[in-house]
Amino acid sequence: MTETSTSSPSPAAAFALRWLRRLVVLGLLAASAWWAWPRLPDPWRAPFHAARLAMQPVPTSLPVPVAGVAANRIADTWGAARANGRSHQGVDIFARRGTAVIASTEGVVTRKGTNNLGGLVVWVMGPGRQMHYYAHLDGHAPDIGPGSHVMPGDTLGYVGDTGNARGTPPHLHYGIYQSGGAINPHPLLRAGMGTAAKAGP
Repeated sequence: MTETSTSSPSPAAAFALRWLRRLVVLGLLAASAWWAWPRLPDPWRAPFHAARLAMQPVPTSLPVPVAGVAANRIADTWGAARANGRSHQGVDIFARRGTAVIASTEGVVTRKGTNNLGGLVVWVMGPGRQMHYYAHLDGHAPDIGPGSHVMPGDTLGYVGDTGNARGTPPHLHYGIYQSGGAINPHPLLRAGMGTAAKAGP
């Protein structure tokens, strides 16, 4: 009776087999991530978008964030006196009540809510960690909320007169804030006169 002996693979073959298995597993994980990414809810993807946007340069021009309004129709009221010793830290964009207020940049919605001065508001973090403030809305777009990823032209809400604008002609108060404080949006809107963000669905 003869004994049958089985030889074990050489160290090189065993090493190659281990790496092949790892590559197969990594390939399956990558394919699963690629398939799952567009199906994940926005809040789950928000940290990735926020980190990517934070590394981008701040815009040097912006489209007007109210559908159908041209930049040359907007007065520069930056720094104008307001009640209780405040100064105007933004621009007012007048339009018919219910006109779409649209994102001026790609960004992540950080807040959708209400405050005393702004009424119904939306905050969006855009490139370079600038915060874009949309205030006095008549209503919010129903499909956005904290964590929503928006693109230029996506609808955020609708022009109104909520907050301390009650009784004034409907308008959007649009402000931009960065690490050093508020900046004047008017020059950026004027620089963007050749571009226009289209209202989203």
